Amino acid sequence: MAVFPEPRPPGRRIGQGMLIFAFALGLAALTGVFNNWLDGQANPNRTLQGLVGPDGAREVVLERNRQGHYVAGGEINGVPVVFLLDTGATDVAIPSHVAQAAGLQRGYPGRASTANGTVTVYTTNIDELIVGNIVLHDLSASITPSMGGDTILLGMSALQRIEFSQRGSQLTLRQPSAEAGL
Repeated sequence: MAVFPEPRPPGRRIGQGMLIFAFALGLAALTGVFNNWLDGQANPNRTLQGLVGPDGAREVVLERNRQGHYVAGGEINGVPVVFLLDTGATDVAIPSHVAQAAGLQRGYPGRASTANGTVTVYTTNIDELIVGNIVLHDLSASITPSMGGDTILLGMSALQRIEFSQRGSQLTLRQPSAEAGL
């Protein structure tokens, strides 16, 4: 005599599928929340509020990230980028793939001393660089092919055109009204 297993009730199989789906959905939601939290730790300045002072100067206040750096979103020639403020960098240093996306042309090759040793860089010119409501035009920069990642080093070729002061964990960038074109 053949023994056949008893058929499962149809609702049980659907219930198990819904439980697995709910678990996967909850895991995806937690992953999204955790990734957002990590992004906020690395760059607490993703959405910048630009201020205009009584004298017409434009100001942006940056919060230091957990590593002690000032990182901020911005644009180069209309392309969204992430800047790392670096007073030790002579120029704005841009990885090749970001420079290409921003339409920057490679100029003359040169050598630069970096934390990773001496590297080849190429001169270039940025038409427009934006951080918050601060807008800089006609900046010298360097395309750095050996640079990995997407982060732009916002060096002194840009920072010398603005005033900056640090108080506690905040850095205020200030573009006087004459330079802001107001």
